Amino acid sequence: MCIAPCVLSPAKRLCILQDIYYRKAKEVGFRARSAFKLLQLDEEFGLFQGVSRAVDLCAAPGSWSQLLSRQLRHRAGSAQKDAPASSVVAVDLQEMAPIDGVTQIQGDITAPSTAASIIQCFEGGRADLVVCDGAPDVTGLHDVDEYVQAQLLLAALHITMKVLKTGGGFVAKVFRGADISLLQAHLRLFFSAVTIAKPFSSRESSVEAFVVCQGFLGEPAPGPSTTEATGAAAACSLGDAGELLLQSFHGRVPAAERQGASASAAGLAALAAAGDLSCFD
Repeated sequence: MCIAPCVLSPAKRLCILQDIYYRKAKEVGFRARSAFKLLQLDEEFGLFQGVSRAVDLCAAPGSWSQLLSRQLRHRAGSAQKDAPASSVVAVDLQEMAPIDGVTQIQGDITAPSTAASIIQCFEGGRADLVVCDGAPDVTGLHDVDEYVQAQLLLAALHITMKVLKTGGGFVAKVFRGADISLLQAHLRLFFSAVTIAKPFSSRESSVEAFVVCQGFLGEPAPGPSTTEATGAAAACSLGDAGELLLQSFHGRVPAAERQGASASAAGLAALAAAGDLSCFD
């Protein structure tokens, strides 16, 4: 399959060339202007303070990994010159050109083996900081793009809890929308401080922002899965229908009981479980 090259219009090309951060990135050798977003977030929140090991998720093309490597080496001083390359680990499905001071893992952030590989790079230790500037290909439908971006953030958060040390930090891209406050509330379950920030180098026309999470509270203790917790919450609010829903999550509803359940209870369970509206037609 042939993929047509991306052709920019003259007006778009001129806009990029006039972008001050685009020109600065070229001058200092960053692979993309996005490096300045992370740099400005550090200036505001002190993200790199005390950081000796960092992970860059969805790292391609590698500008954030470049910045992390430079900053960690600079802050550590001359003693850091002989530091191992694994002080920064970059993860992406795509292969990237090598970066000094960065160990690259070509893998899927949703795969358990990827978290194990990161820990192995740190010789059994955990990261002080995890960052993720990943974003899906936008469709132009804001609600769809916001949802897909939120799913990507949740995948990044899941692997972060496996590789981040207690007290560490997490930074990820989000798309601003109606549910941004709910996302903040969820993240506060795992971090002592959560802030939504938009650095100056992020274009005003863009809906992107960054969630800055500090003070990781530690990996949650083993307990009910997300599915079980969701089912329990629904059971509390839906009565008989909720109990049927909770059991259906675990496949424990006998056929006779399903057949004997009231139409309203069965309908509410199906609606809450999968958004099924067929029984209400």
